[in-house]
Amino acid sequence: MTHHCVFITGATGYMGRSLIPALLARGHGVRALVREASAHRVPPGTEIIVGNALDPATFSSSIAPADTLVHLIGTPHPSPAKAASFRDVDLPSVDAALTAALASGVEHFVYVSVAQPAPVMQAYVAVRQAGEARLRASAIASTILRPWYVLGPGHRWPYLLRPVYALFALLPPTREGSRRLGLVTLEQMVNALVSSIEAGPGGVRIIDVPGIRAAKPA
Repeated sequence: MTHHCVFITGATGYMGRSLIPALLARGHGVRALVREASAHRVPPGTEIIVGNALDPATFSSSIAPADTLVHLIGTPHPSPAKAASFRDVDLPSVDAALTAALASGVEHFVYVSVAQPAPVMQAYVAVRQAGEARLRASAIASTILRPWYVLGPGHRWPYLLRPVYALFALLPPTREGSRRLGLVTLEQMVNALVSSIEAGPGGVRIIDVPGIRAAKPA
């Protein structure tokens, strides 16, 4: 297995806190972009980079020697009421991370997007689609993961919907949508991220919900 040096934005967020220990345990180096007030929340063994995720000038010179950038910045607990935050934080953070990645010679950009098309959360989906479009236009090698809802600590209420998903999966008119908009666990998401990082760059790859569920690090 090739070991990577991974630069992570959103390192102290919902996914970042679980991803970092998994990467360290497999021998990868991790550099974490955090605000100064959040530095104490980064797992031991991580190189801490203090900066502003919306301003590439504050961290682009600190990405190297990372060859992979994992972008996890996002509005927590997204809902239709948070459309302004999607536009003001989520999308500008993609622009900042992409600018910094290109300037520092990053080989592989890993982006957590969202399952699409979807009948709800239109503003959220539109911003994630715009983020994907920016990666494609840049020509950087990218892996784009498209979960719908990631079950885990503090994110468990959709467990109540599992019987509904099971029913939809049996009905031909709703079967495809139930697969695309299915639920994944935080553990599955971390496995898919680790697997994507270890696979290395390879054009633009899309990993949807079935792919996230099936991903296993080698």
